[in-house]
Amino acid sequence: MEPVPSGNLPPGFDTSTCRSVYVGNIHPSVTESLLVEVFQSVGPLEACKLIRKEKSSFGFVDYLDRRSAALAITTLHGRQIYGQAIKVNWAYASGHREDTSGHFQIFVGDLSHEVTDATLFDFFSAYPSCSDARVMWDKKNERSRGFGFVSFRNQEDAQNAINEMTGKWLGSRQIRCNWAIANSGEDKQDSDNPNAVVLTNGNSGRVEKEPKNLNGESPENNPAYTTVYVGNLAHEVTQAELHRQFHILGAGVIEEVRIQRDKGFGFVRYRTHEEAALAIQLANGKIVSGKSMKCSWGTKPTPPGTVSNPLPPPVSPFQLLPAGYTATELLAYQRQLALSQAAAASGAMAGLLSSGSQAMYNGYPSSSSAQQHLYYN
Repeated sequence: MEPVPSGNLPPGFDTSTCRSVYVGNIHPSVTESLLVEVFQSVGPLEACKLIRKEKSSFGFVDYLDRRSAALAITTLHGRQIYGQAIKVNWAYASGHREDTSGHFQIFVGDLSHEVTDATLFDFFSAYPSCSDARVMWDKKNERSRGFGFVSFRNQEDAQNAINEMTGKWLGSRQIRCNWAIANSGEDKQDSDNPNAVVLTNGNSGRVEKEPKNLNGESPENNPAYTTVYVGNLAHEVTQAELHRQFHILGAGVIEEVRIQRDKGFGFVRYRTHEEAALAIQLANGKIVSGKSMKCSWGTKPTPPGTVSNPLPPPVSPFQLLPAGYTATELLAYQRQLALSQAAAASGAMAGLLSSGSQAMYNGYPSSSSAQQHLYYN
C-alpha cells in the first residue's frame, strides 16, 4: 500500500526515490536500539538516528530500499511505544523548499481538509512565479487547520491570484485569498505555526483576522460561528440594503446586520451555523451596486447564551410610496425611511445591550481601529 503524502511535504518533493522516514512524537524512554528494533521489522536498515528531547524525541530512519520506507509509513505510523503514538512520514531536507523570505505571500482560507501542500501548490502553479505553498496543520489532531499560505516571486502574480482565485473551488470548498503579512518582534511565522499573522486586503486596506478556533476546529466546523463577513461592498450600500440583499436569499433567520460603509464591509448574523453557511454559499460573488460581494465566516463565534432576537423583514424602499411622487419627494421619503429604520435599530440595540449581550460585538472591527491582530494557537 502506498502511503498518502502528508500536507507537510514540500511541493514537488519526489517520494518515488526516497528511502528515509522521519519519526516524531517518540517517548523520552525510547532508546536508539529500541527504535532500530521496531523499524527493522519492516525492512533492512542502513542507518538510524535518534535526537533526544525532554518531552518528545524524534529521529530519522534510512532504509536500504524505498519499498521498506513506504511500508514503515503505512504500518508503523500511530504505533504505540510506551503508550505514546509515534508519527512516521517521508523525511526531506530543508533544502527541498525554496527560501521564500523575500517573496510575496498570500493567505488562502476555507481549505478542504484533504488539501495538502502539494495540491495547494498545483492549484496556484498556473502563475509562473508561484514558489511555495504550505497548509497549516494541527499537529495534535493531525489534520489541516483549514488555511495556508502561497508564495510568489512576482508581486503581480500574487495580486492576480488574490483577484482571480477567491471563490474558486479547491477540493470540496470555495477558497478565499488575501495578502498575508507576518508581524515582526517576538511573534514570528514558522513553517507550521504562524503565531502572529496580519491578513490585509490589498485593495481596501481592511485587516482581516482568521478566527481563533475552539477545540482546534475551523469556523465551518464550529456550530458557535453564526456570523457572515461581507466584504467588497460599494460605498452606497446601506445597512438596510445589506439586510434586504441577504433577506431575499432565503438562507434563514437574520438576527443582526452591521455595516461599516467607510471601510466597505459588514456582518450579517444568523440564528444557526447552518443558515450562515448557506448564506455564505449563496451570497459570495453576488453583484450588489456594481461590486461582487466577498463572503466568509465572521471573526468571532456567537457568545454562548445569546438570546435569539430575529430582525423583522426589511421594508422595500418603495413599498409605501404612492404613485406620482416627484424625484425630490422620493428623495425626501427615502431619507425619512432611513431615519426611521435607524431609530428602530437604535432601540433594538439598547434592548440587546441591557440584556447583557455586549460581548456579542467584541469581535467586530470598530471604526476607530485600523488594524486587528490574530494570535494563532
